[in-house]
Parts: sequence; C-alpha cells; structure tokens
Amino acid sequence: QVQLVESGGGLVQPGGSLRLSCAASGIIFRLNDMGWFRQAPGKEREFVAAIRSGGSTYYADSVKGRFTISRDNAKNTVYLQMNSLKPEDTAVYYCAAGGSWPPTRYWGQGTQVTVSS
Repeated sequence: QVQLVESGGGLVQPGGSLRLSCAASGIIFRLNDMGWFRQAPGKEREFVAAIRSGGSTYYADSVKGRFTISRDNAKNTVYLQMNSLKPEDTAVYYCAAGGSWPPTRYWGQGTQVTVSS
C-alpha cells in the first residue's frame, strides 16, 4: 500500500519561509519521480515542482527562484523549501509520486499553507 504523508504546513507571514516534507512508503522511492502540487480555494490543482529519480528539478514559473525541491533517498522523503512566500502561495499542498510526468499516480492527503499578516 502506497502512502505519502505531508507535513510542515502552517501559517506564515509574507516574506517568510516554510519547509514541507513528504514521507513515502510502499514504493521504491529512489526509482520514482516525485512532485508537489497545490490547490487554492476555488481554483484547480496546479503543478508546483517536481524532481526526477535522477535528481533533475522542474518548477512552475510562479515559484521559480523562491522554492526548491529536493529528495533524500535514504529517508524516502521529498522536500519543498519555500522562501519569500506571498499571499498567493496560500493553498493546500499535495505530494505526488509515480506515473507519467509530472508524477501524479499517487497522492498524499495534503498540508495547508497560509501566507497572511
């Protein structure tokens, strides 16, 4: 059974930082591409960032230069470091793994990120 468990969300002021984590189980983590998506209220889920099994990274234009995706294969965990956060980054952030590119076969339950003063 595949499980993706996100953590690290919360309330942060504009300009602040958060680091999201996604712990994976039930998959051969090192062989899987991993990704982060987000969904704001009233909007469709959108791609944020993804990392190939080999380590190549890709970002949505809206987060490029502010967010960094990384992975630790020894811990079966993917991270999303979010800096210079803006109110428009407020959303539920989802971890995803496997399937086609970007990875969308398996999903976590999501973690809320709220950027507000």
